[in-house]
Amino acid sequence: MDKVEVGDVFLIEDDQGDEQELEVLATAEMDGKQYAAVSFTEDIANETEEDIELFFLRVEEDGELSEIENDEEFEAVTSAFETQIG
Repeated sequence: MDKVEVGDVFLIEDDQGDEQELEVLATAEMDGKQYAAVSFTEDIANETEEDIELFFLRVEEDGELSEIENDEEFEAVTSAFETQIG
């Protein structure tokens, strides 16, 4: 499994086909799966800490980031990151 680390930057394509940069702000492991808390690099550079919107994504075995589609899994991951980040 490729590890994702804090500070890693990924390019994603939004709904309009434009590329956006995401930066990993924190990582966590639960039930043998790795998760990343990410935000847009532009927001990190221009917003205050309180205004940055976080997204929680699953790290796949190949190191790619994917959405968490299961509500229970998403709530557990959100809770874990809230405890970790504060």
